[in-house]
Amino acid sequence: MQLRIVILSSLLSIFPALSVAQGLTTSKIDESLGRSGQKSGDVYRVGFPRTDLHVSVAGAEIKPGLALGSWAAFSGTDNDAMVMGDLVLLEGEVNPVIKSLRSAGFQITAVHNHLMDEKPHVLYVHYMGHGNVSEISKSLRLGLEQSKTPLDKPAPAQPAEPPAFVKTIEDIVGAKGRFAGGVLSFGVPRAAAITDHNMTLTAAQGVAEAINFQESGTGKVSTTGDFVLTAEEVNPVISALQEHDIQITALHSHMLTEEPRLFFMHFWAVGPTESVAQGIKAALTKVHTK
Repeated sequence: MQLRIVILSSLLSIFPALSVAQGLTTSKIDESLGRSGQKSGDVYRVGFPRTDLHVSVAGAEIKPGLALGSWAAFSGTDNDAMVMGDLVLLEGEVNPVIKSLRSAGFQITAVHNHLMDEKPHVLYVHYMGHGNVSEISKSLRLGLEQSKTPLDKPAPAQPAEPPAFVKTIEDIVGAKGRFAGGVLSFGVPRAAAITDHNMTLTAAQGVAEAINFQESGTGKVSTTGDFVLTAEEVNPVISALQEHDIQITALHSHMLTEEPRLFFMHFWAVGPTESVAQGIKAALTKVHTK
C-alpha cells in the first residue's frame, strides 16, 4: 500500500510538468518576435499594427485598429506548433514577404484587398506555417523584415474613457466590444466548429465575425471588418448590408483546407452611428453565430 502511494504521488508530480511541456512556451515567441501577445485559451496571438502607414478612404484616415492590423496566432506545442495570420502590406512589400515566408516552408493561403479606393493601396497576405515554435516565429520575423512593418516593442497602450458612440453601438448590436486605440472591435464567434488540419479553430485564429468601428465626425462612424460566412449565408448578408448603404468591398477565401468551406466578406461604410450599427446588426441576424 505504501509503495502504491509513493508511485501515485510520483505520477501526480510528473503530470503537471508534462502538461506545461506539451503547451507553447510563449516566451520563445516573444523573444523571436520582439514583442508579447495575448493568450486566448490555447492560442497565443501577437499583433503588428501598421502604425507607420497613413491610409485614408474618401478622405477619412483609418486608425491602425480599424483595418491595418497584421497578426499571428500560434497554437500547438513547442515541437509541433502552427502559426496562421494576416499581414497588411503595401504593393511593393507583397512579393518580398511571400518569398521569405515560402523559403521557410510557409503556405500562402490568400492575397487580396479588404478595402476599396484607399490611398495608398494596401493588400493582405494570409499565411500558415508548421514546425518548431522558435523556428517558425523566427521565420515570420524574417518575413516581416521584408516590409516596413514596425517591429520595435510597442509602447504600452494608455487607457481611455470610451466615447459615447461605443455604448450606442453595443446597445444596438447587443454585445460587448473592446475599445482600444480609438477603435471599437467585436469578435462574434460562429455557432458551429471550424476545423483545419484536424484542429478546431478559435475566434483568435480569425474565424469570428470581425466588426470594427471608429468615430468619423460628430455623430458618425466608419465601419469595416469581415463577415465569416458559409455559402448559403453570403447573399443574405450582402442584401442586408446594402439595404443599409454598407458597401461590399471584397468576397474571398482566407484559408485552403478549412471545413466547412468559408467565405470572408469585407465591407465599408461611413454614416450616422445608429444607422450604421443597425445595418451591421441586420447582417449579423443572417449569420449562424453563438
